[in-house]
Amino acid sequence: MRIVSNGAGPVAATTAPGASERVETTTAAAPAAAAVVAPAAALESAVLKPAAAALAAMPEIDEARVAELRDAIARGEIGFDASKLAGLILRYHGGRG
Repeated sequence: MRIVSNGAGPVAATTAPGASERVETTTAAAPAAAAVVAPAAALESAVLKPAAAALAAMPEIDEARVAELRDAIARGEIGFDASKLAGLILRYHGGRG
């Protein structure tokens, strides 16, 4: 027997082809989990709805702030180390930098 999970739901047990063993799965925990999730979802909606709306209204990139930082770098007011940035990017993405 092997356990198969796709990460999206309950784990299901399966048997190899031709095996005579019967495998049953139960979902007794599902109603209890749904009961716990419902109040949290209602709270999330009431508490986070204004914040989610404000976040959705914001632009994905603050063009004014990007321009301000670009100009400050060009004037030499902000130091920029390209090799340090490259190392941080490599480390973040799994490199050994």
